[in-house]
Amino acid sequence: MPPRIPDIAKVRQLVPPLSQELHKGQAGRVGIVGGSEDYTGAPYFSGIAAMRVGVDLCHVFCEPGAATVIKAYSPDLIVHPYLRTKEKLDSSIGEIVDTVTGVFNRLHVLVVGPGLSRDECMIDTAKELIMKAREQNMAIVVDADGLFLVQKYPETIQGYKKAVLTPNVVEFQRLCERMDINAKDHSKDQIAKQLSKALGGVTVVQKGTIDYITNGDKVLQCDVQGGLKRMGGQGDILSGAIAAFLAWGKAYEENVWNHSNEIHINDISMYASWSACVISRTSSNLAFKKHGRSVLTSHMLEEIGASYDQFMKH
Repeated sequence: MPPRIPDIAKVRQLVPPLSQELHKGQAGRVGIVGGSEDYTGAPYFSGIAAMRVGVDLCHVFCEPGAATVIKAYSPDLIVHPYLRTKEKLDSSIGEIVDTVTGVFNRLHVLVVGPGLSRDECMIDTAKELIMKAREQNMAIVVDADGLFLVQKYPETIQGYKKAVLTPNVVEFQRLCERMDINAKDHSKDQIAKQLSKALGGVTVVQKGTIDYITNGDKVLQCDVQGGLKRMGGQGDILSGAIAAFLAWGKAYEENVWNHSNEIHINDISMYASWSACVISRTSSNLAFKKHGRSVLTSHMLEEIGASYDQFMKH
């Protein structure tokens, strides 16, 4: 089956209504696992993008060297300085995991990887947190250094269909090599399908000139015009946007508002990822039109509202 574009009217049904009947938190609660002393922007971009798309609350779990910086970026994020690098480990990984998972009952979705670094202790902690999230049937988005984790330990997400991976070209190639997938003589969408199948049906968002989203069975494509400058941080915005739609998907499953139940539960991850790709690419394009070569990732954040409006009116 060739890649397709979904019925956008159907996809929009994932979006909760703006209603006085809903209370704080029902429109989405997201957690970000990442943020090290060297990488503070990535978890900020991911978390604030989720909030600008429309979730109510976002928690960032990071190491102390990143916490004060991220708090200074925005008071809208709830920042927990619980993670530790190997050099600064003052408690066991098990204790850190227990502390972080104590907040899991307040979350709908977990994003793992933005600014995580490849520190051994940070990676091992993130690995255990993914397993805990799986136990709680929580949707998980894996990006950036989280994909390095999956490359090293594919069993961490293998077979978990509520996981979404968002590899760029290099990360995708490394994951294919790890899973013994021969990328020659196949179209990009077919290779993405193979990777998804090899990982047990997780949703793969293969980022590129065209984004391909697949669960190993169906393939969606997003070819919405993006900006012409590839600055760092755009992938973090995408991961946060996906988390927002996944959080809404959780509320959709639980019938938080009245809807027609047209979307099958198995399609939520695909539709959430495709919607986020549309909004992320539109934000990049709008920001580039205003700022040209001097565009920054922070300019994309300013365009998420307009991009969302276009998405809902398209």
